[in-house]
Amino acid sequence: MDILRVIFALAVLLGLCALLSWDRKNIKWRYVLVGLGLQFLIAVMVLGWDFGRKGLDALSRGVTSIVEVSIVGASFVFGESWQEHFIAFAIPSAIIFISTLMALLYYFGIIQFVVRCMAAVMRWVMPVSGAESLAVCANVFIGNTESPLLIKPYIPKFTQSEIMAMMTGGMAT
Repeated sequence: MDILRVIFALAVLLGLCALLSWDRKNIKWRYVLVGLGLQFLIAVMVLGWDFGRKGLDALSRGVTSIVEVSIVGASFVFGESWQEHFIAFAIPSAIIFISTLMALLYYFGIIQFVVRCMAAVMRWVMPVSGAESLAVCANVFIGNTESPLLIKPYIPKFTQSEIMAMMTGGMAT
């Protein structure tokens, strides 16, 4: 019974999206179905396989440990009493740290390599850019605020559609 409820909810959501679309004739249903298939495949890998669950957990712990370094930096810069003003210091510290780390990775060409790899995979599956798909994937691990920093140099070249996909992915996670 639960699976029928999920299928019904998905049909209603897709129907509403199509109904509210400006250009219904231009909806590429093949890409919608491929995207849903990818989500299902990832869900099976993460929820159904121990290897997938452990891999995602390891990746998540790695990103969390990188972000936690910003807490050590905040303590160093603002002193031990910085936690009294946690929101004022911790969040900007994390954003500055991630931004600096991404700038370094971009400088050394690592981000460009990752974007090229994501683009190759995503062009094979769906017609989305590597930078766009990388930002949406990064939302899961580093959040909506920091993930656009990962692809900051690419954003001025984005189309309206790519910006909307990035924003939608950020709000979805």
